[in-house]
Amino acid sequence: MEDAGLLNMDFSRAACVRAKDHHWIKSPSDGVSRIPLEREAAESGHATSFVRFEPGSFFSEHRHPQGEEIYVLDGVFSDENGDYPAGTYIRNPPGTQHQPFTKQGCTLFVKLDQFQQGDQQHVVIRPESQHWQAGIGKLKVLPLYTYKTESTALVLWPENEVFQPHTHWGGEEIVVIKGRFIDEHGEYPEGSWIRSPHMSRHFPRVEEETLILVKVGHLDRPEAG
Repeated sequence: MEDAGLLNMDFSRAACVRAKDHHWIKSPSDGVSRIPLEREAAESGHATSFVRFEPGSFFSEHRHPQGEEIYVLDGVFSDENGDYPAGTYIRNPPGTQHQPFTKQGCTLFVKLDQFQQGDQQHVVIRPESQHWQAGIGKLKVLPLYTYKTESTALVLWPENEVFQPHTHWGGEEIVVIKGRFIDEHGEYPEGSWIRSPHMSRHFPRVEEETLILVKVGHLDRPEAG
């Protein structure tokens, strides 16, 4: 697996950015910095990043032509519509705008302008309204959003859990929120980002309790049928 997906949105290629490789880049807004993970040409706006807000920082009001998807990794993220503590999942659909800020500071995982055609649902799922379900084996799963073939969820792995080998139709994208995720291609500690292309295959496991954000079915793939 490649160790850099930076500025590369060729979804036919695997990519990975481990926590040790993080390099924060200051944004035009004071107190806001990013780790770019993938991005198309600057004029397109399509991007995936980790974003960090220092305490008391804010970002200017802006619009999302093709939507914005956020997972709050730590701290409390806010905008004019409310406060979103760590563990909150947010989808702001195409055409929406807001002016984000934070009082205490926060870190986010953000995907910009990557909604599918026709996806217009606004979603806010805070930790207090999340309901975990039993998954395969001893896994616990928290479904967050599904649209057509695309599906996003949190998955909690107990220590020493081993999952079945499987293939990803439409690809898979993972953020390791806590613990250490492992497969035959490598080990991915907390803060790692992994992108696996359509029809990729792996045999994942963990040695310690691990929480991941998983998105599947959203990368380029042939049309079924």
